[in-house]
Amino acid sequence: MPDEETTEHRGRVRLPAINRSPWWELTRRVLLAFGILGFTVALVWFDRDGYGDSSDGEVDLVDAIYYTTVTLSTTGYGDIAPVSSGARLVNAFVITPLRIGFLVLLIGTTIEVLANQGREMFRVARWRKHMDAHLVVIGYGTKGRSAVETLVNNGFNKESIVVVDPSSTALGDAHADGLAVVTGDATRREVLRRAGVARAKQVIITTDRDDSTVLSTLNVRQLNPDCYVVAAVREQDNVPLVRQSGADSVVTSSDAVGRLLGLSTLSPTLGSVMEDLLTYGEGLEVAERELLVPEVGKQPQKLPDQVIAVVRDGTVHRYFDPAVTQLARGDRLIVVRPAEELPWAPRPGTHGEDTTDDED
Repeated sequence: MPDEETTEHRGRVRLPAINRSPWWELTRRVLLAFGILGFTVALVWFDRDGYGDSSDGEVDLVDAIYYTTVTLSTTGYGDIAPVSSGARLVNAFVITPLRIGFLVLLIGTTIEVLANQGREMFRVARWRKHMDAHLVVIGYGTKGRSAVETLVNNGFNKESIVVVDPSSTALGDAHADGLAVVTGDATRREVLRRAGVARAKQVIITTDRDDSTVLSTLNVRQLNPDCYVVAAVREQDNVPLVRQSGADSVVTSSDAVGRLLGLSTLSPTLGSVMEDLLTYGEGLEVAERELLVPEVGKQPQKLPDQVIAVVRDGTVHRYFDPAVTQLARGDRLIVVRPAEELPWAPRPGTHGEDTTDDED
């Protein structure tokens, strides 16, 4: 029989929330309750002549404390009661609201849970309304976190990223990173629908198993035929299967790591350079940028950036390919540049350059 809690929360959208210390919340409530008690005791004691005590006719400090506790708790034994018009008005317009506030504090936990659920429902509804052309990341393990970190460091908006993962650990990690999470198995279409896959612009799939990747890719493609799907697989043999399932790009994680290990063994320096290219924020990075107007007609080797490939009409050409001996309008360049340069910047050191300038 499936775990009731898991079944209940499967597919739910979880938005990152502001965490407050439970000790602070408890202390705040206790202090507020004592504040209401103290204020009411002072109010009764100040107007003690307007109250009557059936036992001795006088109201002292102990009687004020006693009257306050039985009144705020709605017990009301009736042995002490307001007798003057002023005391009765104070009870009607001051102590009665204080009684309500005190009762709210007594049941504050329930009220807070209900309020939090209402706020969460409102936040999720607002999130669904504005979520469009977003990025869905299926699986928030090491690969998923690295992909999100790379995107965010390159200017991608966190609010446009939705994580899908059944793990409570992934849920905590994603919330700590400020991301919205849909808890559940991405091989289920209902879970993907809750993540808004049908309106997503891009989907990254990084599950722990290749068969789950295939099934997730099929479901994503059926819900959204137009989104761009990037999938990671463990085994090279499964690449064609994932492509046939609808993935636009497939990355083989185990083979990539194996090649890097082999290069590092044969040539430690070459391995260091490759690791440098794959590491964000340090040394060198591979980036893609648009071709500038003044660069049209030039050879890739003559540009300030180190061009390693040219993208023309959706096809990737090596920089030495005769088909791209002269660069043409609409080409995109794959370059190696310093890590501090933005990947979409025209060229190192000239981020503000006008890309429509004519040649001199």
